[in-house]
Amino acid sequence: MAASYFERIDRHRYKPTPHASGAWDTAEQHFSPLAGLVVHAIDQYRAERPPTGLLLSRISFDILGRLALDECEIQVESIRPGRTIELLEAVVSIADRPVVRARAWLLTEVDTRAVAGGPVDRLPPPDGLTGHSLGSLWPGGHCASVEVRPAGPAQPGRAAAWITTALDLVAGEPSSPLATYVALIDTANGIAVLRPAAEWMFPNLDLTIHLHRQPAGRWAGLDTTVAFGPTGQGLTSSVLHDIDGPVGQAQQTLTVRPLPGGNA
Repeated sequence: MAASYFERIDRHRYKPTPHASGAWDTAEQHFSPLAGLVVHAIDQYRAERPPTGLLLSRISFDILGRLALDECEIQVESIRPGRTIELLEAVVSIADRPVVRARAWLLTEVDTRAVAGGPVDRLPPPDGLTGHSLGSLWPGGHCASVEVRPAGPAQPGRAAAWITTALDLVAGEPSSPLATYVALIDTANGIAVLRPAAEWMFPNLDLTIHLHRQPAGRWAGLDTTVAFGPTGQGLTSSVLHDIDGPVGQAQQTLTVRPLPGGNA
């Protein structure tokens, strides 16, 4: 199998490899590497324009439909240009149908080290922690490609862990630290399971990532909490870390449904 999640077809189109297959349906793409691919496409779009010195500070993804394990096209445009603030939009299409719409806010880089601060709690570093493949808990090529190192005891709906992958995002292409990092974050919904996945479905409809610092390194730390409400709604919330500490937060809206034939 290829040592990447995607292979480039042309300037805007990509083909997923079997490593990108999903957990709820292995004939679909797992959203995590696709989210990273969107950031990779945004990076490419920005590289083709005059440099602005802006940093991605928030990116939101709305999943509009089934993510078939098939080639996809990503188109990026600026919908709110500016010298200090810019809003980009990326649309992912499969079979000529939009399936993901993402919006990214870019903010100007300013030296604010004199006032930098916030929560100081850190996860134990991944070095020395015992790891396992996420494929031991979930099906699909993506989960099999992800290494998980728990950062403490887990309980239903609550877990902290480091995750990484040895695979490239796009075959033969370097990816930015941010794209590589974002490609891991949607995995949060699978590390702090509240109810057994053999009895309940709880896929996410979206993913929103807020950053107060640009992440570095190939490890993503997820300090994750999952909550189910009484009317079919759920929420996965994660404090995001790199090896130097917290970098931001992520939220995922869940649709919670009993599985036919389950014991729910």
